[in-house]
Formats: sequence, C-alpha cells, structure tokens
Amino acid sequence: MVPRPANPRPAQPTESDACIALPQRPAVDVRMYGKRVPGGAAPLVLHFHGGAFVAGGLDNGATVARLLASAGAVVVSLAYPLAPASPFPQGVEVGYDTLEWVYKHRVKLAGQGARLFLAGEEAGGNLAAAVAMVARDRAHPPLAGQILLSPMLDPCVGTASLRASTGVATGCKWADGWQQYLRCPMDAEHPYAVPGVARRLADLPPTLVLSGNDDPMRDEARAYAERLSGAGIAATFNLVTNAKGWPDALYTPLTAECPCAADLQQQFRAFFEATLPRQKASADQPKSC
Repeated sequence: MVPRPANPRPAQPTESDACIALPQRPAVDVRMYGKRVPGGAAPLVLHFHGGAFVAGGLDNGATVARLLASAGAVVVSLAYPLAPASPFPQGVEVGYDTLEWVYKHRVKLAGQGARLFLAGEEAGGNLAAAVAMVARDRAHPPLAGQILLSPMLDPCVGTASLRASTGVATGCKWADGWQQYLRCPMDAEHPYAVPGVARRLADLPPTLVLSGNDDPMRDEARAYAERLSGAGIAATFNLVTNAKGWPDALYTPLTAECPCAADLQQQFRAFFEATLPRQKASADQPKSC
C-alpha cells in the first residue's frame, strides 16, 4: 500500500487516502475511515459509492462511509472503474479483488477477529450485492453481512417508485447508467450484473437494505430484501422516514450533517451487533431436554 496525502480535512482526522496494488490489474485508489481500537476488533467494511455506474468517486462516498465509521466500523471506500470505459464485469472484479486485499489485511486494519462487511449506495449497492455473490461462489472470503442503501437493482427502471420520481421526463439518468454499464442485453440476465434477478440467493450473508419514502429505488430495494428473506437469508428492509432526496443525497458531498445521520448510525450499529456470532453454550452447562 502506497500512502498518499488526502485532501485537508481538519474535522476528520481518521481519514486517509491510499493506492493499493491488486494482482494482475492496475492499482486502485481507496479512502480509509475510522481506526483500529487497541485490544479490540472493529467491523471492517468495503464500501462502494453511487453514481449510476458512470460517475462519482471517493468524495461522493464520503457521506455513507463517515456514517459507517461513526457507527464503529473501519471503512475502506473504493474508487472502482466506471462505465462506459469499464463496463460490467470490470467493477465487480475490481471490487472482489479489493475485498480479498481487505481480508488479507483485516488484522492490521481493524484488529484481530475483525469481521468483514460490504456496503454501497445506489450503483454501489448493486456492486456490493454482486461482490457478495462472487465471494459466496468462490467460497472466499467469509462475509459477516452486507448493507445496501437505495441499491440500483432493476435495469428495466420500471418500478412504481421510479416512475413516480421521474414523472413525465423522457430521460432518466439511471436508465442511461444501466445502458452504459451493461455491454449487451444478455448481461441483464447475469446475477453479478443484476443481483435483483439472481435465481440463487442461498448462502448470502445477512443483509440490511435501507430506502427512503421518496426514493426512486424503494420498490426494487424492498423486492430484493423480500427475495432474500424468502431464500432463508436474514434480511431486513427499513424505510428511513427522515431521509430526503435519496439516493442523490447519499452521494452528494455534504457540508452539514445528514438529517437522517442519527437514525442510520443506530441502524448500522444494530446490524453490526446482530451479526455477531452467537456464543456456543459452555460444555459444563446442562443441555435442555
């Protein structure tokens, strides 16, 4: 890892930028949030920013990454390659290789016994969900959970919540993003490109899906959480009632605190705690009949 000076952030002393080397592909830029607690282990999160697959960067991921860090996590936010220069599956493969790097360095980053999570908003939620499937299918690394905020999961962009948001507009940035991300119509049937259409959802990690009342992605987010639950996954869908302007508000760098910050921090903490492995009963305790 080659350290690189970050943009000055006096109020955020635990943030730093770095460039990490990946096997058989160009190095990637990341931004680290939070810090290892001496003698303990923090949740370790690989985070993907939004931007409809075609825009955004580390600054756009700052809002969600800071909220995750404020909930006690160490966060590695990734500047993944963007479409159309890097269409599917490049972002997914870079995300998975970065996940392997994070896992390899988990003790240094977040402490002995650190558990690994994925998180992302909007297009980043799609990538997080896809990388979780890749990790499952390749049987490594083990994941403790995934957090998806307003995930972009429907290339048909035809849900009622999205139609209500776009109204009579003839253009849609999410439809444009999908067209530039997918190389051909067949990609829309690939579970790594569109996790929402995946036929096999078994063995995915526990999942927290969040959306807002006026969120265009609300219906596809809810549908994915329901499908995960139906497949036996511990999945929770929550509407953040005081969320305004999602998903745009999630990847717009804010100068003031997000109005739903306290709610999100509480939900993140609760999810990290809920995914802790259950303690095995002591051998000398009597077994129940």
